[in-house]
Amino acid sequence: MRIGIIAGEASGDILAAGLISAILKQYPDAQFEGIAGPLMVEAGCKAIYPAEKLSVMGLVEVLAHYRELSSIRKELIRHFINNPPDVFIGIDAPDFNLVVESTLKQAGIGTIHYVSPSVWAWRQYRLGKISRAVDLMLTLFPFEARFYENHNISVKYIGHTLADEIDMHIDIHQARQKIQLEVGPEQSVVAVLPGSRMSEVTRLAKPFIETLLHCLHLRPNLIFTIPFVNEKTRQFFMQELNQLTVNNPDVRSQFMPFDGCSRDVMAASDAVLLASGTAALEALLLKKPMLVAYKLSPVTYWVAKRLLKVPYYSLPNLLAGDSLVEEITQNEVRSDVLAPKLLSLLSNELWQSKLEIFDDIHKLLRQNADQTAAQAVIDYLNEHGKLR
Repeated sequence: MRIGIIAGEASGDILAAGLISAILKQYPDAQFEGIAGPLMVEAGCKAIYPAEKLSVMGLVEVLAHYRELSSIRKELIRHFINNPPDVFIGIDAPDFNLVVESTLKQAGIGTIHYVSPSVWAWRQYRLGKISRAVDLMLTLFPFEARFYENHNISVKYIGHTLADEIDMHIDIHQARQKIQLEVGPEQSVVAVLPGSRMSEVTRLAKPFIETLLHCLHLRPNLIFTIPFVNEKTRQFFMQELNQLTVNNPDVRSQFMPFDGCSRDVMAASDAVLLASGTAALEALLLKKPMLVAYKLSPVTYWVAKRLLKVPYYSLPNLLAGDSLVEEITQNEVRSDVLAPKLLSLLSNELWQSKLEIFDDIHKLLRQNADQTAAQAVIDYLNEHGKLR
């Protein structure tokens, strides 16, 4: 069995690695190759290109990297047509993967897309393109599967691997011991996640740090824990911190950077300030009070605002169909707006009424996702006579 696979960003790497491992349990001789992150490589995938090549976000950012992305895509299409896999699986990265899938499908190669584009939210004209490009859509969330069923596109709801991995109830004291975080009886911990992409961190680092300094001025007994996905984002954030605290360097001791381990850092916190994305879902599953921020380039935001078809953008609110968490966007992402909202999250009474909803969503997403996705791929291959 040969499977072509492309994943971008850290979240895609996690999902793809779980899928690869689950398939290999049933078919140990299966071979995987494509664009792969470190977890995929560790699971057994041959990386033709590293996943970080696809880690760009937004219209302006993609345009800036268009020539390189286009060259990579053409090379991969040529490679897979010359060496046809039994199936091609695109993990997320829809603007990149749908073009690959469409071309490969026309060449007679079966295609599966894992992680639905947010077509239910905006740019619904893409449904035709998806239908022509994808033989089977695997969705993380039930509302997405219903959407595709209503448009007669083959779909399978598989749940989310994070819901399988994260315990229903988290012991905050054990979480703090795990990351060796010592917290005094009067202290509170705020986890800060400014994004996994460099483009996010460059936009959110300054307003987030200004927000945290504002909070410290009002409540000096705070500790801020900041996990980073790589050294590049860490260096940028810490440089911003040094510049903004040049006249008060003592406060830097209350900022604690971590390499990776974002889940453990959030589990050890009393509240979370984060960039919108998968981290918001993780915070929901950890049952943490959170404040979600989102900031794009002006051009990208202008386009997105006019095309958006849903009232929310964060996953907790989309899954609940209600405003469970506050979303702060674009020019509102500044300290005078964020700081009072963040401090209010440290009053746990405000969140008790929401915990039952968080639990219900957690249970709904627990579908043994890696194995369910793997079985969907195997069933597809079996139906099309590709298993051997």
